[in-house]
Amino acid sequence: MGSMISVYFLLDNGEIKAQTRAHALSFLGLAVFSFLVSISQHYNFAAMGEYLTKRIREMMLSKILTFEVGWFDQDDNSTGTVCSRLAKDANVVRSLVGDRIALLVQTFSAVTIASTIGLIIAWRLAVVMIAVQPIIIVCFCTRRVILKNMSQKAIKAQDESSNLAAEAVSHFGTVTAFSSQARILEMLDRAQEGPRIESIRQSWFSGIGLAISESLMCCTWALDLWYGGKLVSEGYITAKALFQTFLILVSTGSVIADAGSMTTDLAKGADAVGSVFAVLDRYTRIEPEEGDMPEKLMGNVELCDVDFAYPARPNVNIFKGFSLSIEAGKSTALVGQSGSGKSTIIGLIERFYDPLKGTIKIDGGDIKSYHLRYLRKHIALVSQEPTLFACTIRENIAYGASENVDEVEIINAARVANAHDFITGLKDGFDTWCGDRGVQLSGGQKQRIAIVRAVLKNPAVLLLDEATSALDSQSEKVVQEALERVMVGRTSVVVAHRLSTIQNCDLIAVLDRGNVVEKGTHSSLLGKGPTGTYFSLVTLQRTPKSK
Repeated sequence: MGSMISVYFLLDNGEIKAQTRAHALSFLGLAVFSFLVSISQHYNFAAMGEYLTKRIREMMLSKILTFEVGWFDQDDNSTGTVCSRLAKDANVVRSLVGDRIALLVQTFSAVTIASTIGLIIAWRLAVVMIAVQPIIIVCFCTRRVILKNMSQKAIKAQDESSNLAAEAVSHFGTVTAFSSQARILEMLDRAQEGPRIESIRQSWFSGIGLAISESLMCCTWALDLWYGGKLVSEGYITAKALFQTFLILVSTGSVIADAGSMTTDLAKGADAVGSVFAVLDRYTRIEPEEGDMPEKLMGNVELCDVDFAYPARPNVNIFKGFSLSIEAGKSTALVGQSGSGKSTIIGLIERFYDPLKGTIKIDGGDIKSYHLRYLRKHIALVSQEPTLFACTIRENIAYGASENVDEVEIINAARVANAHDFITGLKDGFDTWCGDRGVQLSGGQKQRIAIVRAVLKNPAVLLLDEATSALDSQSEKVVQEALERVMVGRTSVVVAHRLSTIQNCDLIAVLDRGNVVEKGTHSSLLGKGPTGTYFSLVTLQRTPKSK
């Protein structure tokens, strides 16, 4: 550009035309070159960013899946937060590494080349221009920041009036019923008074800031041109060198300002990187890949002097010196009021959590000594709200098996769990789509599929956590029949609020505030009479509600 301007100072018209033609072709060549380089730059950095995003998400998810359940109980690690991290943090890191680093590389190369060429062409002028370059950069950055802040503060100031207008529109029936249109308009006018004053105040600050920025930038240009003119008059440089050096270094200031405006993005990127590495660098407190792998588990479970509090509520003790023995091959029911610790026992047996003190033994060995994944292959859990995935019934059932299973095994498991008739009665049978979280099925149907899944696993220990509490009477009867059939010959731990569902259990343990207050069969516990806790619970459920 500087060379092109100097062409017009030539005295020979033919020379001017020849030089102009040469420079025009140079501009055309630069356009093609820039086009190809820009495509290559953006494609390569975008591809690198996408590969990085994929790797980050895969690494984060694989790491998160190794964490203990207690980690997910914390408020900072809720389902929404974790999903947001997987979705957003990986993209922010990709933006930081892909788009931002591309701009930084572009800026660094532009500054290096411009400074080098400027110093080669006219080093005296270049030194002065580089010295005042920070002022130009600050001016460009100030303009960007002021304009951006004006926009953000204007939007923020309008939030209250926007909310008021939205409420008035969404509750239009109420506004109309009470003829409150005039009142709403008055409220809107009052709500806009503050933003109006704030906007005027911000306009003054912004106007002064922009004026100072523009004037400083013009002053630096004036200094550059004055000094350059002095160097030309004294014969140190030519007019062509002046234009070349001035234009190449002035244009560099705006490039640096573009990179400088990324400070907020870089800060966000640093936070996202910190969040990503906080997950990747964390080690689970319950290691799933180490421990013993015996050939067979009998299912004899013991809780010995267990102290326990949930990690999210460390100051609330659930158990203090708690002990309970669950005999292999027998069914044990846990009953009691909400908060007595019934579901906590299920979580401890599954080793979702480790006790603070004491031991949990299976077949005489500390649960911590077993290979965790191997241990859980021999334990099946049917919870109050079974989790079904967005796939077919067949795929949901097969999810319960640790290895590939054939169609015959799935059908046999469905028959044992009393679910074969209802599945085959559906339009698509075992190929019926369950929908997201099983929304296409009723509560009883989901519960029976969860039982089939547990049957297919053929566990040594079966854990039933309120498996029938959310069902109607008819569904409860069908599910209960299926459960009683499955429980035969294996260690079963049943948590139930409806005491009618656990009358046939071999042992009933009554819990109260983290302690076993009564143990025995249904008939022996009822034999204690009105003084017994279990008798009181049964009587309470049998008492008809007053009309």
